[in-house]
Amino acid sequence: MNAGLPKNPPLKNSASSAVSELRVDGMTCNNCARHVTEAIQSVPGVRHATVSLAANQASVRWQTAREDVPAVVQAIKAAGYDAKPIQAAAHGHHGPERSDWHLNLWLGGIVTGALMLGEWVFQVSMERWYQWLAFVLAGGVQIFCGAQFYRGAWRQLKIGSSNMDTLVALGSTTAFGYSTWALLAGGPGHLYFMEAAAIITLISVGHWIEARVSERASGALKSLLELAPSTARRLEVPTADSHSKGAFDLRSARFTATSASARTEREVPVAELRMGDYIALRPGDRIPVDAVVTEGDSAVDESMLTGESKAVDKSLDAEVYAGTVNLNGRLVARVTKTGEATALANIIAAVQRAQTSRANIQRLGDRVSNVFVPIVVAIALAAGLWWGLAPGSAERVFNTLSPYLWPAHPPGGAAAGFIIAAAVLIIACPCAMGLATPAAIMASANTAAKRGILIRDGLALEKAGNITAIAFDKTGTLTLGKPQLVAAEAITPAATALAARLAKNSTHPISQAIAKAADTDLFVSEWQEVRGAGVKATHEGKVLRLGSLRWLGENGVALNAAEPFVTKWSTQGATVVGLAAGTSLAGLFAVRDTIKSNAAQVVQQLRGRGLGIYLVTGDNKPTAVSIAREVGIPPENVFAEVRPEDKAEFLKRLQARSERVAFVGDGINDAPGLTQADLGIAVSRASDVAREAADIILLKSEIEAVPEALGLAQATLRTIKQNLFWAFFYNALGIPLAALGFMSPVLCAAAMGVSDIIVIGNALRLRRWRLT
Repeated sequence: MNAGLPKNPPLKNSASSAVSELRVDGMTCNNCARHVTEAIQSVPGVRHATVSLAANQASVRWQTAREDVPAVVQAIKAAGYDAKPIQAAAHGHHGPERSDWHLNLWLGGIVTGALMLGEWVFQVSMERWYQWLAFVLAGGVQIFCGAQFYRGAWRQLKIGSSNMDTLVALGSTTAFGYSTWALLAGGPGHLYFMEAAAIITLISVGHWIEARVSERASGALKSLLELAPSTARRLEVPTADSHSKGAFDLRSARFTATSASARTEREVPVAELRMGDYIALRPGDRIPVDAVVTEGDSAVDESMLTGESKAVDKSLDAEVYAGTVNLNGRLVARVTKTGEATALANIIAAVQRAQTSRANIQRLGDRVSNVFVPIVVAIALAAGLWWGLAPGSAERVFNTLSPYLWPAHPPGGAAAGFIIAAAVLIIACPCAMGLATPAAIMASANTAAKRGILIRDGLALEKAGNITAIAFDKTGTLTLGKPQLVAAEAITPAATALAARLAKNSTHPISQAIAKAADTDLFVSEWQEVRGAGVKATHEGKVLRLGSLRWLGENGVALNAAEPFVTKWSTQGATVVGLAAGTSLAGLFAVRDTIKSNAAQVVQQLRGRGLGIYLVTGDNKPTAVSIAREVGIPPENVFAEVRPEDKAEFLKRLQARSERVAFVGDGINDAPGLTQADLGIAVSRASDVAREAADIILLKSEIEAVPEALGLAQATLRTIKQNLFWAFFYNALGIPLAALGFMSPVLCAAAMGVSDIIVIGNALRLRRWRLT
């Protein structure tokens, strides 16, 4: 087939939300990035925000084209950080990597290493010349490497708040300030310049490692951002040729030409593509936008979007998606969606939203963190005063506990109070506590996205981990959603043709199956689709109804003659649909769908987890029971002939029995159930309404992703609880040990960095999670 193209029609691009890019200064760790994200998302009109700690940038996506950047800047400043707009970057670009930690690593590492050699190897710490050298070197670390900690602490102080920077600045300043005073006073004793430099250096090392490890957790999002190419081959036809060599078919929106030579390919930026443009896709090309194939046959690799490795055949009228790869044939396609409207952009937005979302369990850590710093400062002050004013009492407690712990050398003399206070301040940094939940959610959302599972937010993950029962819709969920007409009984002449004509305008799978039974142009008027029931229209003065037998009976149609046909086909798993003319039954049609090959295995896996499994469908009882029997759902858990709006009522009854219910469905009729359920799961090909109502969207065509999604959610909840436990345990154990003199400021700084890495590392285990 030779297919040509019209000159690019002047169709408008689909509306898409605006994107604003901002430079954010003052962030030193992932907790800072989280606070900035929350500040941005509190601004009305913001759809979601992505904050890059590595690039010191924030990307803000708006619900409409209207941008209120000044409000975002003000919200960020109110949170204690600086922000200013920058020129909008390309999608997914986050600018250069930050270099602040590199300065801290090199300068701080060299100075700290040199001072450690002087004190621990050459043992010249009591020499006057060494003390003055240590003062100069450590002072450089305080000024250049500690600057961002001091700036962060000052920003928080200005808004009457405090954070990790506050504790680091106080701890390091305490050690450096005391040592400077002792040096200038000329008194004997050990000075703590090396400890002051080591505090900043080790914490900087911890943040540097934390940033690198966190980048691994967001690997799926980065992969998605890199999928869409920057250019496309747009096909163009000279105006003269477009009229002389072909004609444009308005019904099919395709151009038929006698000569392919009229078309020219021109490589253009993807941003220039508009709806209605035509693009050429060669073997190996990555598809730049969503489009519909108008010419050619090929196989397309969609694994990066759906998680399924099997290539999908594409031919005339097939949809192709941005970011997927054309494998082995040349295609011509008409652009249907660009920019933020593409499936890839929606998936990226879903992953970003999930990464930056919050779960209820996070509130515990947040409440503790909010009052943590003032309490720690009070503990540090009390410990410092105890060691400074009552050293004998403190040493007796230390000596009593020492045999049960480990050998340590607490500071003595006037330095004791200052150094103990600094150690308490450093060990208590609440970074690990703040990272416990976000790190796990980020890792889980990325792991799910790689497997074709989109999770709306952290709350959805939390709900998924606590589900006790699952209710399945039938068509398109347990079955393939492609029913076929297997039997028809015409009670009156032309019944099949009339049924096919009524079904023709409906998009319901059952209607589409009946519409193929006959090719007819019979005239009908006042056509109407009744959701969850059927369709009706007027023909030659009579009201025709095609739909469920229950609906026909409710409208006064006598159904006694239908019993033998219904009995025969319902027990074989077919759905029986009736055609009525007025109150008379005119025909019967049996439509049977194919059960998904792995449906029984999925049900067995879910029952093995102790979950109650239910089937909720608008189909008749015998058909529903037959389907349920094949997949392993108990007959008593089958609820048939349930209207779409009644599915929500059924779920309410389960919830009233203290069940936490997940509802799995597809299609617009399932939106009420997806909304009412504790957890809504929409399978592949779900309608836009269903997707909006769902907490989890399964891009895979098979429902085997249901136990996978629930299992991943449960693993995430376990990880969050483990992280919170270790974060609380770390602080509950570390603060008393530091206050009692068993941990030096240097050891505390190292321990603080290790605690962050442990929390993130534990979250990263979710990347290797597998369903067992």
